Amino acid sequence: MMKSISLVCLLMWTGVSSFMFDNLTQYVNSHEEEFIETLRKWVSIESDSSDISKRSDLHRMMEVTAEKLRLIGGAVEMVDIGMQTISNGSTIELPKVVTAQFGSDATKHTVCIYGHVDVQPAKKEDGWATDPYQLTDINGNLYGRGASDNKAPVLAWIHTVEVYKALNIELPVNVKFIIEGMEETGSDGLDAMIVAQKDTFFSDVDFIIISDCGWLSRRPALTYGTRGNCYFLAEVSGPKKDLHSGVYGGTVIEPMIDLIGIMDKLISPSGKILIPGIREAVAPLSDEEWKIYQDIEFDVERYKEDIGIGELMYNNKVDLLAHRWRHPTLSIHGIEGAFSAPGTKTVIPAKVTAKFSIRQVPNMDPAVVEKQVTDYLNSVFAKRKSPNKLNVTMVIGAKPWLADVNNPLYEAGKAAAKRVFNVDPDMIREGGTIPIARSFQDVTGKSIIMLPIGGFDDGLHSQNEKISRYNYIEGTKLFIAYLHEVSQIKKN
Repeated sequence: MMKSISLVCLLMWTGVSSFMFDNLTQYVNSHEEEFIETLRKWVSIESDSSDISKRSDLHRMMEVTAEKLRLIGGAVEMVDIGMQTISNGSTIELPKVVTAQFGSDATKHTVCIYGHVDVQPAKKEDGWATDPYQLTDINGNLYGRGASDNKAPVLAWIHTVEVYKALNIELPVNVKFIIEGMEETGSDGLDAMIVAQKDTFFSDVDFIIISDCGWLSRRPALTYGTRGNCYFLAEVSGPKKDLHSGVYGGTVIEPMIDLIGIMDKLISPSGKILIPGIREAVAPLSDEEWKIYQDIEFDVERYKEDIGIGELMYNNKVDLLAHRWRHPTLSIHGIEGAFSAPGTKTVIPAKVTAKFSIRQVPNMDPAVVEKQVTDYLNSVFAKRKSPNKLNVTMVIGAKPWLADVNNPLYEAGKAAAKRVFNVDPDMIREGGTIPIARSFQDVTGKSIIMLPIGGFDDGLHSQNEKISRYNYIEGTKLFIAYLHEVSQIKKN
């Protein structure tokens, strides 16, 4: 009986044939607590990819992910991506990448779901109100490290396949998964794997879906762009050892003073990047993009309130979003080698290193940015006529990513969001960087969409990270609807 119903419903998804969608979503509703319990187990695993002392937890997280996919019938592989070289020069095994496949019908589209299950560091003493590795439900919000970034979205996609399987309803598309455990520290080994499997795992993939992002407001969103990231170290070195300021102060030209002096020349108080050529490379704002920004739901006052400040660089929605998403920004993150512990220490550091980054946008090339920054800082430093030495290096050069909002993938996303939430989604860009999107695009040539379910206030990478029950459960329904909408895209 269920098979005959599913065949009819696969032909249409409107009117009376919405029965299939109703059955699928009713199953999600009735298994909400089970889904949350699975998330609770996943959050309890301290899969911090930045802490090598937790590498065994990270390996276990990958095994748990693989087992979950096996349990719902996936053809699962755990792909060895090699070794990681750590700071002392030794090596440690990278967590295996989990791949899975559901269906291989050549008459259907094949979608590939990307996600990650590693997390940022978290300790209760950092300011968490709850234990970050014990999922805690408070007023409908599920608090825990990795809850929103990215364990709940990964699970929501797995639940989507699980629901179809449980109800014996045929998936409308073939589904593949690629899930990694090193995203938070740069996705070591993943680019090489993508290149190696371009003509195997990715050969029949039509579309790639990434859900490692969030909404901008309470309205659902589709993400069509991210900024890149050029991360720099600027090292100034002088004396052969640290010096006592009472003995040597006033007799040496101090590296710290040189470093602060050149950092002050990077950006103006109003946020204008002072490096020649950076701002000139920005793509002009088109009429179509301006219209998209106008239609976005975004509360500037709430944004200020959430951050806890009284004034922003820009006070209207379009300027604010444009400078958050489509203009480059420069941020200084810290100085290594300086005295920063509590108390007093009258030291003149022999060597100090500033860390800063430039979020780059389309039309900017990391290699060009590297030369612009290096040449500029060297020229600024030369004017100081200091005997100290400056060395500038770019340690990350991640490119921006931009999709065509008129691609059928986005039309499918709009239809799915409308069906589940009964509103048109915002079309948004991300100010942050998701390098894997550009890697997928450049290597595979496939169309990509970012389909988020995380909330605008989830606190990714921050204390008290959470995802709401609503976003987790309704997000699963969104994914169910999306698979159907993708199946309706005309196959070449």
